[in-house]
Amino acid sequence: MSGLKAGKLPADLLARLLKKVDTSGDPSVVLGPRPGEDAAVVDPDSELVVAKMDPITFATDRIGWYAVQVNANDVAATGGTPRWFLATLLIPEGSDPSLPEAVFEQLQSACKSLNVSLIGGHTEITVDLPRPILSGAMLGTVRRGEAISTAGAQFGDDLILTSGIAVEGAAILAAQASDRLVELGMSEAILGRAAKFLDEPGISVVKDADIAMAVGGVHSMHDPTEGGLATGIAEVCNASGLGVAVNAESVHIYPEAAAICEALGLDVWGLIASGALLIAADPARSGDIVEAVRVEGREAEIIGKLTASSDGLSIAENGRLSPLPEFERDEIARYFGD
Repeated sequence: MSGLKAGKLPADLLARLLKKVDTSGDPSVVLGPRPGEDAAVVDPDSELVVAKMDPITFATDRIGWYAVQVNANDVAATGGTPRWFLATLLIPEGSDPSLPEAVFEQLQSACKSLNVSLIGGHTEITVDLPRPILSGAMLGTVRRGEAISTAGAQFGDDLILTSGIAVEGAAILAAQASDRLVELGMSEAILGRAAKFLDEPGISVVKDADIAMAVGGVHSMHDPTEGGLATGIAEVCNASGLGVAVNAESVHIYPEAAAICEALGLDVWGLIASGALLIAADPARSGDIVEAVRVEGREAEIIGKLTASSDGLSIAENGRLSPLPEFERDEIARYFGD
């Protein structure tokens, strides 16, 4: 078999890749990625450390870029600042050395865009692996007394949605189900626009979270991912012990996402929704948060109100009230799994 053999990444290749990782601009990194070192050391000063780990299982073309973004989003949703990233990369045996090189470039590019330091991880060539798998761990910091939790939503809060749905799901389907979508009559123009969603509007919500925190009045933030917006809303309510009344007509659904879901028989409310941020905020400040996000060129809208748990989870659309839809698994998993 040609290509990389099972086991550790060749020492010369690993050394060459790590040489490109520069943490000199981050004085908090005491020990960064170097050949032979199995752990990193950071000094977070007097702040609290926020930790998050998430794997990338669907997207493979930009796996390194994805891993940084989705992990940073969850750190930002605590009101924290993403600062350090570790990546565990498993590479299929027989892969060309250009594969890890491309992933390392993606990792560095994504980290640089968020002012995050790539400080370590693990790389291994693995047998019986059909595609590369990358699991990332993001560490961040938040000032004491300023951490936000999903469970922090309060009765009477406005529920804000930034960006719209479903950025990540539409981009993945446009790339990985393109042949089927073309067969179903989907135009190349729609597919082309959806495929660019990863960059515009993008799947990062770090800036949205920073803006909301700067305005104030934020009680809870949550990054809806697998299971889509409906699941994300339910997670906020379940964590905080509240109900919700959602106005469906206030939710920004990207036309490309709607068209792709309609063609494939999927529900956009249950499609993986990275790129959007749910914010539960004091009604006295929610309008200011929406305006501040919009000033930065991002979509934002108040989509509902947090209510008593006895009211349940409801959604109003076209004058009709119905229960918020539930999804046992993400619509993208259902599509590729069926």
